[in-house]
Amino acid sequence: MKKLIISIPLLFLLYGCGSSEVIEYPELSSSAKNGSFISRKGIYEYGDKEYAADYGTIAVPENRKNPHSKLIHLPVMRIHARSVNVKEPVFCLSGGPGQSNMYFPLFDSLLYDHDFVRVGYRGVDGSSVLRCPEVDEAVANSQGNLLSEETLKNIAKAWDSSFVRFRSVGIDINGYTIPETVEDMETVRRAFNYKKINLASGSYGTRVAYIYGLMYPDFIHRSVMVGVNPPGGFIWDPQRTDNMIKYYSRLWAKDSVMSERCADLAAAMEKVLKNMPRKWLFFSIDPGRVRMATFAMLFHRNTAALVFDAYVAAEDGDNSGLALMSMAFDYMMPEMIWGDQAAKAVSADLDYWNSYYSGKENQNIILGAPMTEFAWKPLEYGKLDLEMIPESLRVPQVSDVETLMLSGSVDVTNPPECAAALLPYLKNGKQVIMSEAGHVGDLLYLQKNGSDILITNFINAGVVDTSQIKYVPMNFDVGWGLPGIAKAGLCAAAGVVLLVAGVIVWIF
Repeated sequence: MKKLIISIPLLFLLYGCGSSEVIEYPELSSSAKNGSFISRKGIYEYGDKEYAADYGTIAVPENRKNPHSKLIHLPVMRIHARSVNVKEPVFCLSGGPGQSNMYFPLFDSLLYDHDFVRVGYRGVDGSSVLRCPEVDEAVANSQGNLLSEETLKNIAKAWDSSFVRFRSVGIDINGYTIPETVEDMETVRRAFNYKKINLASGSYGTRVAYIYGLMYPDFIHRSVMVGVNPPGGFIWDPQRTDNMIKYYSRLWAKDSVMSERCADLAAAMEKVLKNMPRKWLFFSIDPGRVRMATFAMLFHRNTAALVFDAYVAAEDGDNSGLALMSMAFDYMMPEMIWGDQAAKAVSADLDYWNSYYSGKENQNIILGAPMTEFAWKPLEYGKLDLEMIPESLRVPQVSDVETLMLSGSVDVTNPPECAAALLPYLKNGKQVIMSEAGHVGDLLYLQKNGSDILITNFINAGVVDTSQIKYVPMNFDVGWGLPGIAKAGLCAAAGVVLLVAGVIVWIF
């Protein structure tokens, strides 16, 4: 079954491709060498426009540190600008890790005189995909509590089994790092003979962009980072998460209708989370899945409002919304490529887990950091045995790259302080904070025209134009909400059962 994506971290983020076309990339021959590139010409449809495009495949070493490394093949898409006076191209860096880089959103205003280039992420796109069915199975088979010690130990065993399997089939797992990903981009830049490029990145992609700027600053024209993930950003701070809930609670208190319904949103959530019901009618409620779904849905303001409505209903004794979150969690998760997620995150941020955040997730004042528990605590029970990327790329370093960082004041995963912590290291960096906006989806689409103007003017002229960015107050009204959807679904299911029963009685 294809999984429904509502809003999810780790990824990241699937932005949606501007074309419904099923794209086929040409295959390189078995005799291809490092840097071999093959492409075909085609048409890319975006809205009501058609663009000339190249669909290609490039060969790159699996691990450039190994002179005898095998080659892997990555897809490459180039969408050509409409103008004949083409400026520096835009290389796209999407969210993740563990998600594709072939669906980053386009900007029609930039496509006029900039080529857009998408290069597949190694480990996800192309010939070598680090799938971990062992981890999928451990998550699916968890009983009672997804974040229980028993489940996390089983996930740890699944990780270990996956990495043993990778190595047994000749996969060099130490080649699947962010610096190697940057080298892939550089290989494509050289193949297209671009002297300088712009970077447009979101979430995890902003870390790739930051490291790109450290490794190859002379080839970066300008960089736009949306929802900034700085060094250490693959680990979620429980206090920071709870502070964001308190921020939302203050916004809730200013809404006369909502404050009459519940005087203190944060207190209501804390009460429900500390006394999590385990059933609604005959439906089980998994507290770990509820916490994970809660965190995932807090990424964007519209789904955050659904979360708050469900918790306030639960405080009033209606647990149907929590039950729906528990049941729907497995369908909210994207098809995650767990091996890529682990290789990229652990090789970059393990130091932060070991030295600062380890154990901090137990300070669960309200929600805490369920994603940290899920993604990092298994390391206490197993060992992935990965090489770290160079230390100079694991900590903030000074960069001269001209950079615009776009943050949302209610971004639970990469709040404004993430970009603010990196800002002193960016000599030519600027930060814009959009009030009451969440993660990448909100930052790009809540005020699409204003965001497009901001990003386009910065890429073209280095100008930070916020004239079209307006204040959009938080809206907590959700209509039916999750409780209403849960009850409607139950009634519909009951209706089907009664209909079937009636047909059986009539037949017999």
